[in-house]
Amino acid sequence: MLYQLLSVVRRPRSSRGWQKWSSARGGASAAKAHSVALPAQAQVVICGGGIMGTSVAYHLSKMGWKDIVLLEQGRLAAGSTRFCAGILSTARHLTIEQKMAAYSNRLYRQLEQETGIHTGYIRTGSIFLAQTQDRLISLKRINSRLNVLGIPSEIISPKKVAELHPLLNVHDLVGAMHVPEDAAVSSADVALALASAASQNGVQIYDRTSILHVMVRKGQVTGVETDKGQIQCHYFVNCAGQWAYELGLSNEEPVSIPLHACEHFYLLTRPWETPLQSNTPTIVDADGRIYIRNWQGGILSGGFEKNPKPIFTEGKNQLEIQNLQEDWDHFEPLLSSLLRRMPELETMEIMKLVNCPETFTPDMRCIMGESPSVRGYFVLAGMNSAGLSFGGGAGRYLAEWMVHGYPSESVWELDLKRFGALQSSRTFLRHRVMEVMPLLYDLKVPRWDFQTGRQLRTSPLYDRLDAQGARWMEKHGFERPKYFVPPDKDLLALEQSKTFYKPDWFEIVESEVKCCKEAVCVIDMSSFTKFEITSTGDQALEILQYLFSNDLDVPVGHIVHTGMLNEGGGYENDCSIARLSKRSFFMISPTDQQVHCWAWLKKYMPEDSNLILEDVTWKYTALNLIGPRAVDVLSELSYAPMTPDHFPSLFCKEMSVGYANGIRVMSMTHTGEPGFMLYIPIEYALHVYNEVMSVGQKYGIRNAGYYALRSLRIEKFFAFWGQDLNTLSTPLECGRESRVKLDKGMDFIGRDALLQQKQNGVYKRLTMFILDDHDTDLDLWPWWGEPIYRNGQYVGKTTSSAYGYTLERHVCLGFVHNFSEDTGEEQVVTADFINRGEYEIDIAGHRFQAKAKLYPVTSLFTHKRRKDDVELSDLHGK
Repeated sequence: MLYQLLSVVRRPRSSRGWQKWSSARGGASAAKAHSVALPAQAQVVICGGGIMGTSVAYHLSKMGWKDIVLLEQGRLAAGSTRFCAGILSTARHLTIEQKMAAYSNRLYRQLEQETGIHTGYIRTGSIFLAQTQDRLISLKRINSRLNVLGIPSEIISPKKVAELHPLLNVHDLVGAMHVPEDAAVSSADVALALASAASQNGVQIYDRTSILHVMVRKGQVTGVETDKGQIQCHYFVNCAGQWAYELGLSNEEPVSIPLHACEHFYLLTRPWETPLQSNTPTIVDADGRIYIRNWQGGILSGGFEKNPKPIFTEGKNQLEIQNLQEDWDHFEPLLSSLLRRMPELETMEIMKLVNCPETFTPDMRCIMGESPSVRGYFVLAGMNSAGLSFGGGAGRYLAEWMVHGYPSESVWELDLKRFGALQSSRTFLRHRVMEVMPLLYDLKVPRWDFQTGRQLRTSPLYDRLDAQGARWMEKHGFERPKYFVPPDKDLLALEQSKTFYKPDWFEIVESEVKCCKEAVCVIDMSSFTKFEITSTGDQALEILQYLFSNDLDVPVGHIVHTGMLNEGGGYENDCSIARLSKRSFFMISPTDQQVHCWAWLKKYMPEDSNLILEDVTWKYTALNLIGPRAVDVLSELSYAPMTPDHFPSLFCKEMSVGYANGIRVMSMTHTGEPGFMLYIPIEYALHVYNEVMSVGQKYGIRNAGYYALRSLRIEKFFAFWGQDLNTLSTPLECGRESRVKLDKGMDFIGRDALLQQKQNGVYKRLTMFILDDHDTDLDLWPWWGEPIYRNGQYVGKTTSSAYGYTLERHVCLGFVHNFSEDTGEEQVVTADFINRGEYEIDIAGHRFQAKAKLYPVTSLFTHKRRKDDVELSDLHGK
């Protein structure tokens, strides 16, 4: 059957193909003739006339910016936008992606009425199939999140699938998710409509104009050099799609934009004898690795194969993306999957197998935002085959970023600054996208890790820890231990265990946590970002007092926990700063803050040769000694008293540890447990580690990993930036008013916003939830992003969660909002509002009762009972 179908496909055809169909739509009245002279200057120059570039132009013009020039090297919408499959889906794993897709859906629906250009928008709905129970759980988690965003969706039976799409074979399905408001649309026509609307709003659009490079002076965009001349500008937006990487490197000051193209295949058939209805639902069969949609009465079907073909690694260029070569042998597994799902397809004639490039990023999330190295250089690219779904929303958020200085939603998960230059190696990108493309349809259970591009950044202790059973995770290219597998455990079985339920590492992490509580553990935390800020006078203190919300004018040796806030009072960073001397400070930030924090500091620090900012992340290995016996280990190694009387909490001192001098010892652990952080010059790392482990044997020392750290910090209600805190959450919303110098009369970024918030009250509050009726062994686990309900009404989502081994309960952190039942508007959230509610956490559609706490629970259980009957003590303390 497969051979017969392929023979039909390969027969010469005289009918109009996909390339002719789409190029017939290639002209754009919005674009000026390429012979017209370019303007000498503009406020903004946008590179790329696809759906991203036109969306940014459209939204900037809607927000009042008019002096905008859009340049396209070929014709408008003639790049990858032209070959897009035209599926608009809101079913995404990340909330920000769901919001972008939902906005795109609303925008495209009204675009034809606004512009008069037919976009082919048809509300088809989507059906996401599940062949396994794990896939169905994944869909249920997405379904819960869609519902609270107001996006209609439901879990349906295989029988219902057959009713909605009678041509499907449903015998192997266990269920599905139906999203009725998803749509199909012509992506090229959407781009032309956006360009037309932008042109009517004053945007100047020129096709067949290539940008050679972006001009930069003193770290600021000044203009662009094109093959038609120069344009002076203040802002540049790189929407060059698969060529964004090349364009970024061509600048006078290179901008790293980590993305890479792969070939993407889909086929087009002739219409059925009875053509499919235009509103036939789109099908996503992720377990079969395929998608299917109606196309002119026939079908369009493609997928994401396990063995993708990366292209253009060497930087090959072409003005317009021509159809690449058909490769039926490569497409055969997807075709077989399609035939199993739609058996009647064997009677159909296929018009064409389309092969077009799609661009992917190292973490499957798109790239947007301002370059950390060049002010005024913005990027919107790397859509991971979701450009149509994200185009409207992503263009809007980037336009907001440019006009207002920040978008209306937290977009850190998509921010260009989450990457560093280390992710820009061509070899790394080629290997990573070969993993990323299949992952789009792979089942992603919690805590999965990328396998490619690993061991890029490692601690000097990596080999030593690896030999002791460390299992590794990667953060910002840095290898970090998750946990340590005891010699008696089956390593292979543990690595292959992937589940939404209780994981196989549960007992391992439990023993590590117990050791942290009762004895002493060592966690290698070398990946943390570390900066030193020094000056010849008071310049360092003065600028840091302005940049940080807590008072840093403390005695030498003291450590301050503080936020680095934006003008809205939200967290740009949450860090610890030790005052090393009157004119020197040591700053510790989350691992993935290395690029973002550096860019933020450089943005505000004056050009002063007497003020020095240095990234010393690579200079120090960081060991976290956690537990009540940590003081004994260090006392024995340093011959110095380490008791609280001599070494108080949040104190820093340079000491000798073993034979090594100059070790920065800090009395904090990032968990709320007793212990010390040791910042060790890398040449001493192995010696100090060996000494600590040797002396610690008598105190029951062992290695531990980040999973134990997560459990300890969440149980103590410690919020982490990037997980619980972001640019839209303020210290007052997190119960951290004591870390803000509001009453000291000193100005700092975000002060005015916090004073206003203090007066008006907060509209959300970070809250700790302890699950009550949840069976750890049998029930699905919470991970993050679960909807929170108060008295039956949705009030927020969890931001992180972990099993609390001390409380013997799952603990979740999340923000609680107060939505008016009448208008839906947000109202002030008070402590009384939190405490008087009855709460539930929705895990994949099942709601579990939870107790809300504004402070960590410090008491253990009143007395031991059976797990079902245990009651948490109401005592709590700060």
